[in-house]
Amino acid sequence: MQFKKLLTLPLALLAAGACVTTAAAASTTNVPAAAARQAALPSGYQLVTLPNANVPNFQRRTLYCPGGKKVLGGGAEARGNRAILVGSFPTDDGRGWIGIGRQDGYNDVGISVFAICVD
Repeated sequence: MQFKKLLTLPLALLAAGACVTTAAAASTTNVPAAAARQAALPSGYQLVTLPNANVPNFQRRTLYCPGGKKVLGGGAEARGNRAILVGSFPTDDGRGWIGIGRQDGYNDVGISVFAICVD
């Protein structure tokens, strides 16, 4: 009886254009990177962004997934001189992502928020 080995790659490697290879006995089949990325993505995958905007220090910027989608992951970025990202986490209901920041010496900070949404 033959067994196939499955090589699992993180999404970051797939996004970088890595190829997925399966090995069975002596044969090797290469799957194009684009097809591998598509196959590895969860149903309804969508990257949603909330572009940079200045808000008062420590004010939350919240990004929600469209429709009935749930957040799988996300992140935020604080922009500006001496800007600090204070928090980056999902909403309590799992439908979005929150970013919080501050900027030393200023009353406001630029915050961008990103969410990976799925069905």
